[in-house]
Amino acid sequence: LGYAILLYFLVQESPRWLLVRGRKHDAIETVRQIAALNGGGGITCSFSMLHACATEREDDAAGGAGGGGGGVFATLRSMWERRWALRRLAAIMTASFGVGMVYYGMPLNVGNLGSNLYLSVTYNALAEFPSSVLSWLLMGRINRRSSVVALTAAAGVCSLACVAIPEGTGGRMAAEVLSFFATCTAFNIILMYSIELFPTSVRNSAVGMVRQALVLGGVAAPMLVALGRERSFWSFGVFGLAVGCLGLFAVCLPETRGRSMSDTMEEEEHKEAAAAIGDMDSNADLV
Repeated sequence: LGYAILLYFLVQESPRWLLVRGRKHDAIETVRQIAALNGGGGITCSFSMLHACATEREDDAAGGAGGGGGGVFATLRSMWERRWALRRLAAIMTASFGVGMVYYGMPLNVGNLGSNLYLSVTYNALAEFPSSVLSWLLMGRINRRSSVVALTAAAGVCSLACVAIPEGTGGRMAAEVLSFFATCTAFNIILMYSIELFPTSVRNSAVGMVRQALVLGGVAAPMLVALGRERSFWSFGVFGLAVGCLGLFAVCLPETRGRSMSDTMEEEEHKEAAAAIGDMDSNADLV
């Protein structure tokens, strides 16, 4: 409840989203409030170009995406009409399912390690702190797509290693902590990556669906943990295969590092077309 109250009073609505929705005056006021909070209350800006992005056509296309009760369905309808958007959503949600299965399932599975339960839980909890720092470093210096693929592969290998390492040994605990550490880092990067993959008009709903895929992976985890009490492959093994194999779907996604975020689906389509033409020209030069 306290968090909700702080969120209401301290967090500003996204000016980009307000602009795409046609709420130009609210967008301008929000920008001014943010500038005032950052010590720029005396700045003078020209907002004469804001109306160019908030066209009536895009309002109708957005159809409440990112807001209201029908936002998710409007987003799906908008993406269904565009193969590139549907491909992105399917790929990021598939990778998120595997990451979510390990992110939520591995802490539940520490009882199957055969080691000290309290020590295992402590190590898993502590692993989340450096993973946040590593996520921040990777986001600033390395491509998102490569990071997700590498981290999910590492998590998968470490989780599979837990099947081969005998119970109750320090090596098995170390492999489990490393797998959880890599998964936590991939979890953080996927959430940021999904923000950059979709334009403002559908971003809220698209990111919400990615989060649902993460949680859905966690729903399957307790059943695997229960099966893993009899045979460790059904927990550590399946976790490793899921995060390692499903993480490869990130290869289907475009790289977003250094790219500006689009506000509308049409703007993103123009960027896709320009990128495709650039790739064709590069291939022609190589030939």
